[in-house]
Amino acid sequence: MRFPSCLFPSLLASLLLTGCFTETASYQIDNDQHALTVRVDKEYFWSKEVTLRATVSHMPTCQRQLTLGTVLLPDVQVELFDSGNDVYTLRADDEAWQVNIADCTQLESPKADAVTGQPLGVFVLEDDKNLVFAKPE
Repeated sequence: MRFPSCLFPSLLASLLLTGCFTETASYQIDNDQHALTVRVDKEYFWSKEVTLRATVSHMPTCQRQLTLGTVLLPDVQVELFDSGNDVYTLRADDEAWQVNIADCTQLESPKADAVTGQPLGVFVLEDDKNLVFAKPE
């Protein structure tokens, strides 16, 4: 049996994309009017790292997506801290990032070992394909 030649490119494309994924999880602030959403993108099936992005929303004033950086698979864990005055800190491995919820901006990043604030929880990539936010017990 002979396959039509138009099936080969679509079959090849589906095989190449099977290892790629985009996952999101959110932390709601102030009765769902404000939120911080972390997005994890694995753009290539052969990649051993993912790109982290944060969507900061302070509705109805602003909403912005910020590219944070990359972290290695498979143990993706992004800690979230409330640093006060509408500033939230995210930390993964030896990197840290700060965002201001009030005006949806990224601030100067602190050193990962100098992060302060109240721990709110952890964004965890489970089974390399499911991002969840877990609050501390």
